[in-house]
Amino acid sequence: MDIEEAEIIALKALTFLAADTELMDRFAALSGVAPNDIVERAGDGEMLAGVLDFLLSDEAVLTDFCAAHDIDPEHPAAAR
Repeated sequence: MDIEEAEIIALKALTFLAADTELMDRFAALSGVAPNDIVERAGDGEMLAGVLDFLLSDEAVLTDFCAAHDIDPEHPAAAR
């Protein structure tokens, strides 16, 4: 997987989190970054890596994300 493909998966993951207030609040609490700042930093590689880490830390969330975007469940780990 190249960097562009990895970034696309991470951006989809960020969009997935942003669409769910509870998930976004959990991510914000764990990352220490305000939800508005998370979205503003969408192009930041460190932020995208954090989004993928969050996604990979919860199998249920990972499964929901992959199902919603028709993504192989191993691709987020490869993107990270």
